[in-house]
Amino acid sequence: MASEPPDAAAASRRDGGRPGGLRRMLRRLTASEAEIEAEELQRDVERHGCQPARQVERGQLVSVTGRLRTVVYTPRTTVPTLEADLYDGSDVVTLVWLGRRQIAGIEPGRALTARGRVAIRDDRKVIYNPYYELEAAP
Repeated sequence: MASEPPDAAAASRRDGGRPGGLRRMLRRLTASEAEIEAEELQRDVERHGCQPARQVERGQLVSVTGRLRTVVYTPRTTVPTLEADLYDGSDVVTLVWLGRRQIAGIEPGRALTARGRVAIRDDRKVIYNPYYELEAAP
């Protein structure tokens, strides 16, 4: 009876004996932090049943989920805006709330799901005044 090398046996136990577990473990050890975060965010997209940001197009009514990278208040002469870049591991969708200076819970690093119609502004995907649900804070 052949036995597994000790390192392979330990890796198999840690991964619950699932096929590809060693491959996933090696991937996590060699991938950059940004790559790992992107993979985790893409899994969340699937889990929430949302569209990946890279696939959404102008005019579509979509549901996107991800993590807020930046949140900026822009005092404009006509209408002040609060803008937040939502990253889902594949692309960014900018969420824009017109007439708002701040919204409780909308802050960098926060996970949320947003729904709305996609527009294009300055070659960027934008959703104006989205309906949103904040994820529980970590």
